[in-house]
Amino acid sequence: MAMRRAPVLPEVSVSDDGVLRHLHLGTPWIQGSMRVDAPFDIALEYVQRMMAWLLFVEPDSVGARRAMQLGLGAGAITKFCARRLRMRTTAIELNPQVVSVCRSWFKLPPDGPRLAVVLGDAGEEIRRPQHLGTIDALAVDMYDDDAAAPVLDSAAFYADCRALLTDDGCMTVNLFGRTSHFEQSLARMAQAFGAEALWAFKPTREGNTVVLAQRTPQSPGRALLQERADAVQQRWGLPARKWLRTFKPVA
Repeated sequence: MAMRRAPVLPEVSVSDDGVLRHLHLGTPWIQGSMRVDAPFDIALEYVQRMMAWLLFVEPDSVGARRAMQLGLGAGAITKFCARRLRMRTTAIELNPQVVSVCRSWFKLPPDGPRLAVVLGDAGEEIRRPQHLGTIDALAVDMYDDDAAAPVLDSAAFYADCRALLTDDGCMTVNLFGRTSHFEQSLARMAQAFGAEALWAFKPTREGNTVVLAQRTPQSPGRALLQERADAVQQRWGLPARKWLRTFKPVA
């Protein structure tokens, strides 16, 4: 019987300009960042936008919810959910070096009652029965060392992601890369979730487009979205009022 080869994982490195610390996977491409003086805040604009699911839930309910991040990066979303939002949080990461560097250089806390970091293949891990229907906020941000396109981007993968979510749960996805095709990725998400369940931001200056998909489509009115944005900005310091200028339903 042929043995399945283990994937060759890139070396992890760190750069630091005194204000921001960056994680790299053997190339100059930035895979995640942290403000040195505020390690539990979210430094990058597109990562802040990955938290737009907060606009679709009652702020007082957040601490009782569960979050999952696929692809740890520099751990920004995982740290924010576990430490700032006080959510039970799981991160799935393939590369053990990434976990080690996050703990050494990016203030990722040890596992505990609110935090679990799982070493494994995200595409396989999310199909485990214990996760199904339990996740309220799923963040998908998985890129290889060249940051060329999402590692997992099929309709079947997005269907597996949908199966993770609670009835009012949301998935947020970062679409970025030289070979990434936004419309194709959006069509695959629509196949899994339905086009009426999708919302999207305009791209950031750096070319990151964040898409949000709802397990159950919601269309809150403008007044409610504004109220939620005010609460998110006041409670957690995210620029949620600004989100509303560039965040729209896809359909």
